[in-house]
Amino acid sequence: MHSKMKRYALIGRRLDHSWSQRWFEGLFERQGLHDCTYELKEMEQLNEVRQWVENEAIAGFNVTVPYKQDIIPHLDALDPIAEAIGAVNCVSVEQGHLVGYNTDAPAFLDTLKDARFEFLHCLILGTGGAAQAVAFAVQRMGVEPLFVSRNPQGNRQIGYNSLLSLHLHPQTLIVNATPVGMYPSVEDKPLELSTLNGKAGMVYDLIYNPSPTALLKEAERLGLRTHDGLEMLKKQAEMSWKIWNRNT
Repeated sequence: MHSKMKRYALIGRRLDHSWSQRWFEGLFERQGLHDCTYELKEMEQLNEVRQWVENEAIAGFNVTVPYKQDIIPHLDALDPIAEAIGAVNCVSVEQGHLVGYNTDAPAFLDTLKDARFEFLHCLILGTGGAAQAVAFAVQRMGVEPLFVSRNPQGNRQIGYNSLLSLHLHPQTLIVNATPVGMYPSVEDKPLELSTLNGKAGMVYDLIYNPSPTALLKEAERLGLRTHDGLEMLKKQAEMSWKIWNRNT
């Protein structure tokens, strides 16, 4: 069976929030690909990842929180964009080698261009793999982002308390790149927008389950533009599919 089936997957620690399997199964159905499967694989640690790929004959897999940076030492090679970002969300098995790619950054960039929001400043909540991909995309648009972290380090990071002293500009983009507010903790918010000085122009939450998140609901109440992560999920999944199939 393994030799005939093309097996793909998503790995992460907890995946009950994920819609990736639903998206890929819909793709397989639309394209009549009866020899392809996509599964959710929860892993407590990554030590087993290579053996899992070999044992299950996995052709490619996506990576989600909290492993987008931790996966890198387990790979054989990195695409230049993934290397520049320092995070991987797509792995292709190429002649037995695990090669890491980042489709988060180009997918985010596409959705941001589609949103047509002109921004001069960007605050990124979080510093993990998704945050690094967002930063890469934002820099491509000529804006130097500021990370907001619980444990700020370096001159490009500030703490959540320091946000209170900033005066937000209407051309500020706030991006939630943390899992705070994701199903099942749907009432949680990474910050209270109403406590900030001034108003941002747009709040973009990478979370798509639920949609809108508690953060986006508050942003809507405050009259801000909002964007959820569903379109980004679709775009990065499409890009992953192209990577997995470009040599076939």
